[in-house]
Amino acid sequence: MSKKTAQKAKPAKLSKGEAEQVRIRKEVGHDFALKDDAFGRKRLATGTLEAKRIYEVSNDSSTGGIVRVRNVDPLTGITSLSRQQREAGMRYREDFRVSAQDGVKPMALTERVDGGRIGGGVADRILSAGRSYADATRALAHWEVSGVVQKVCCAGETVKSLAEQTGEPRDVVSKLLKIGLDLLAVHYGMMLMRRPRG
Repeated sequence: MSKKTAQKAKPAKLSKGEAEQVRIRKEVGHDFALKDDAFGRKRLATGTLEAKRIYEVSNDSSTGGIVRVRNVDPLTGITSLSRQQREAGMRYREDFRVSAQDGVKPMALTERVDGGRIGGGVADRILSAGRSYADATRALAHWEVSGVVQKVCCAGETVKSLAEQTGEPRDVVSKLLKIGLDLLAVHYGMMLMRRPRG
């Protein structure tokens, strides 16, 4: 291997800002916004809303400093959620987002002799996401659970704001959310349903 080839294989240095954000996220356990690059380094998952959030530290967080997150996503702001609950909520949100895309307009269909369509209609991925969203919503079973999960995952409301709207204590709203996210995790195959012993 020549010296030029060895120099080209060196990864570019992370910017100071990104390196700081990666460090803080690792320390507070919010590593779901990180991904490994080609060189095995942790990087922010570019192009995501989570990567755009800025974590600020009042002093060194390793010595008990306070970490503030600006524009917190309700799913990531609730630190008591398990990784599976968070992932299930994000998948549910993504199905909702894709199935409800603005500006999607059906186009005129041209029938072929064999009955297939040529150019037009609603994209298959949107239809698939709509079916997935509807199936997952049915898996939530109870209207109270479904309502809380939809408001947090799809509308971006916080547990605090839902508690204020409904007059329920925050821990009740939080419990309904966690039950719903567990049901979604089971539905998506991320978690096996535990059988009661008896």
